[in-house]
Amino acid sequence: MEKILVTSALTYANGPLHIGHVAGSYLNADIFVRYNKLLGNDVIYIGGTDDYGTPISIKAEEEGVEPRVIAERYNKSMKKDLDGLNIQLDNFSGTSRPRHIKVSQDFFTNLLEAGYINKKSLNQFYDEKHKRFLADRYIEGICPHCKSEGARGDQCDKCGKLIDAIDLIDPKSKISGEKPIIKETTHWYINLPKFENQLREWLETKKYWKDNVLNFIMSWLNEGLIERAITRDLDWGIPIPLENTKGKVLYVWFDAPIGYISSTMEWAERKGQPDLWKEYWLNSNTKLIHFLGKDNIPFHTIIWPAVLSKQKEPFILPYDVPANEFLNLEGQKMSTSRNWTVWVEDYLKYFDGELLRYVLAANAPETKDSDFTWKDFQNKINNDLNNVLGNLANRTFVFAKKYFDGKIRKPEKLSELSDKILNQSYKLTSYIGKSFNGYQVRKATKLVMDIARTGNKYFDETKPWKEIKTNKDKAEETLYVCTELLRLISISFSPIVPKAMKKLRKMMNLTDNFKWDDIKQVPENFQIGEVSPLFKKIEDAEIEKQLELLKAIQTNEVKIMQHKNEIEFEDFIKLELRIVKIVEAENIPKSNKLIKLRIKLGNEERTIVAGIKESYEPEELIGKNVAMLLNLKPRKLMGIESQGMILSAEDEGKYSVLIPERDVKEGSEIL
Repeated sequence: MEKILVTSALTYANGPLHIGHVAGSYLNADIFVRYNKLLGNDVIYIGGTDDYGTPISIKAEEEGVEPRVIAERYNKSMKKDLDGLNIQLDNFSGTSRPRHIKVSQDFFTNLLEAGYINKKSLNQFYDEKHKRFLADRYIEGICPHCKSEGARGDQCDKCGKLIDAIDLIDPKSKISGEKPIIKETTHWYINLPKFENQLREWLETKKYWKDNVLNFIMSWLNEGLIERAITRDLDWGIPIPLENTKGKVLYVWFDAPIGYISSTMEWAERKGQPDLWKEYWLNSNTKLIHFLGKDNIPFHTIIWPAVLSKQKEPFILPYDVPANEFLNLEGQKMSTSRNWTVWVEDYLKYFDGELLRYVLAANAPETKDSDFTWKDFQNKINNDLNNVLGNLANRTFVFAKKYFDGKIRKPEKLSELSDKILNQSYKLTSYIGKSFNGYQVRKATKLVMDIARTGNKYFDETKPWKEIKTNKDKAEETLYVCTELLRLISISFSPIVPKAMKKLRKMMNLTDNFKWDDIKQVPENFQIGEVSPLFKKIEDAEIEKQLELLKAIQTNEVKIMQHKNEIEFEDFIKLELRIVKIVEAENIPKSNKLIKLRIKLGNEERTIVAGIKESYEPEELIGKNVAMLLNLKPRKLMGIESQGMILSAEDEGKYSVLIPERDVKEGSEIL
């Protein structure tokens, strides 16, 4: 029996739960926990909300309430939503509770006394209008690494890199919207370079981690670790335990992972065994597994292990960090600020939580981003759960009730086909278990549905509706095999759709108290009980309603841009973008859109065909310095070879060529 401690990333308590949270760190954790409980392992599942940090403060300021009100509201809201999805944590806490404050302060003190925290004076942004220092998330600007707009003062969501707020390009205060000034302040830093060698040695033992996780971490380490601030100038947060430090609180990414420990302590206390948490966190045999989204990888694999390793007690380090990629919505990146998401509380008004569990499991973003669409949701429920699994159960059980009074006996000797079908399915359950254990939820889901599809095909091939007239034993054999397949499904599918599998087992008069090993306990007969549809079909009108709700967001709130697929930085640097000078321009006969341009850069000249005739007269363009993509493969347009592309912006059918703000000599590279 293994001892396993599972966590889901603590979610910011500044808004409700959405399906991105569920796909990123909750559902995969719940499925893993349910599987391990079926194995008989000693496993507990811990989580909660991240109550501190600027998102909560900003939300509180918007509503004119105390941050604690916001944190408590969304902690309760998220717990209710998780219950609605049948995601069962052993404890769901919050980081603003007294126990967590004390534990976090102790962690800080231990690191400070051990010589891993340094005090530094530094320059920080300051909002003159509101007379306050601006913590990282109160600042937005252009990322100094990938040049994306909307980067926060702590991290760029676009490229995933951590940022020192002072390095942001064109920074603005999120409070006043104005450009802040720079002012000196004091903060405490964790000396990460001191941990680099031990972290590398530790990570050398993690060859079994997912590639996307290891690659993310190694890119961090190879860039070189630097000291990171672990305090902020804020009113809402855990005060640092030092004298004369009013207004200095622990940085949320320092104290948040400690919430896993304080939540486990809370769980132990609720069980009436206050020291029980030590049997997990201070036990070298415990497997600590963090489920999270990819944006949380560096904090859980670099900073968190470093912090844990230098405490006075021998805390375990993460055994695995099976991070998921992101879930998109209808082909677009989710954005809570633009309300472009599906909130769980809204989803539960219309559909059963089991259905979302299945669809997100079947489409889990395990190694790459995946997409949630309402049409796919409908198709998966109607085609997979209803037409495949539900159909197998219904046709088998109804037939058994009609011709055998619900009692199905195991044949004395199975046919070659029946024996083959059952043996294949027993093997599949073994692969399903390995998939669960390897965090491959998508694969496990597919394999379960493969068993159901096999059952339907077998039912059709053996034709019990014909055999019942001439060979009743043969018809009964078909029903036995199909019911046995359904029994296997009722166990192996239960981590994904537990409520539905409970219903399925009840129809077969099987106990709810089962283990994974019960798959091997082949019954001699079945007694079918009351039969009812296992799932409900989703009508077109129900999906149209959800699409209309999304459409209302676009028309009433903000127009959601359509984005192309993300590219790697290595793909971007392949582009040769330069400033060129237009020396000749003429209309192309018989074309309503194209202009032929002659451009110059240095001693080189090229011919370009540009579709900007409706926006420019040729004479307007001559002499202008414009942006151009040079290394685009030439192509012929109207019989003319175009040797590159002039860059322009399109706005409601009108084009504007991109011209540098200041005089820039031709040939200058655009970076």
